[in-house]
Amino acid sequence: MNLREAWAKRRYEAHFVNKLTDCDGENSETDTALDFAKDCGYLDAETHKRLTEEAKEIGRMLGGMLRNPKPFLISTDL
Repeated sequence: MNLREAWAKRRYEAHFVNKLTDCDGENSETDTALDFAKDCGYLDAETHKRLTEEAKEIGRMLGGMLRNPKPFLISTDL
């Protein structure tokens, strides 16, 4: 949901980056929740590994967007 909000705010770089930062934080929380789920027996090791790898990839994509947000912004030039 945070990424959807970020996408809607692409006209404003600071707001877009702020929302992307929220996304990155939520992704980190998800990684922690996956660890808890595995430790509590809700996920097997294979599923945990797959999902944490996906979370890492999402983190890399968000990091790239945070480092270089300009290509994602809506041009305000008319």
